[in-house]
Amino acid sequence: MNNSTLTAVPGFRVGHWTDPVGLTGCTVILCPPEGAVASGSFLGPSPGTREGVLLSPEKKVERVHALLLTGGSAFGLGAAQGVVKVLEERGIGHETPWARVPIVPAAVIYDLGVGDARARPDAAAGEHAARTASDDPVRRGRIGAGTGATAGKYAGGGVPGGLGSVFLERHGVSVGAVAVVNAIGDVLDERGRVLAGSGTVAQVAGLGTPNFTPGDVESTTLVAVVTEHALSKADCRRFADAAQCALARVIHPSHTFWDGDSAFMLSSAVKPAADPLLLGALVQEAVCAAVRDAVRMADPGRQEHPQ
Repeated sequence: MNNSTLTAVPGFRVGHWTDPVGLTGCTVILCPPEGAVASGSFLGPSPGTREGVLLSPEKKVERVHALLLTGGSAFGLGAAQGVVKVLEERGIGHETPWARVPIVPAAVIYDLGVGDARARPDAAAGEHAARTASDDPVRRGRIGAGTGATAGKYAGGGVPGGLGSVFLERHGVSVGAVAVVNAIGDVLDERGRVLAGSGTVAQVAGLGTPNFTPGDVESTTLVAVVTEHALSKADCRRFADAAQCALARVIHPSHTFWDGDSAFMLSSAVKPAADPLLLGALVQEAVCAAVRDAVRMADPGRQEHPQ
């Protein structure tokens, strides 16, 4: 089976829980049993995270055992407990004198205004996503954490954002990425043209008083990049920062006063370290490609807008 998504990186599995009526969901990335070295980068005024501080390079725990991307705003963070339950049953976690403690960072998007605001991923949803996680090609589009995601919202409304995933390999170096696109800005295609959104930001924000004021905590893009190549926790932080820079290439405008973007870098560290320049370039290419894949899969009939 041809696999051009994140799960083509050995050891990583992905599962979803989707509420097609409430228009929300969650997505779990399971790491190899021994975990993955990880860090994260959080930009914008309103990121919603669990265990985000633990990912700082100076903190002691280096490896995480799963990553949760979820809808439901802060309510959705509760889905991480279901992932923890599954990992504990499997004997997976950070070793302590009395128990193995699964480390499961999480990040949320705000999708409460898309479907039913009372529909939120919970512990049962996270448990389902973890139990169904596999190394099959990642299902993409309006699924899992991307179910209620929207983009191009600075002029009001918005278009489907969705969840995308890619796998890239160059000269023996490989990465996989997942993106959940819930941005204020438009998504741009490979030629810099508007792929998803209204394309009217100059009229709305640059030629006088905007006719729409976005909600303060309602937009977030989430990205996760994984690799087999050995990285330190500090390296993971630098590549997570690079992933944030890639968002600025593919989303316009990006990192606004209303976005709270979260980027994660995970390494199973089972292969030797790769050339950091090549790996950094692949991380950024993968993030851009995953963001574009998300909006294309969320609306397969989408046409690019001329600029």
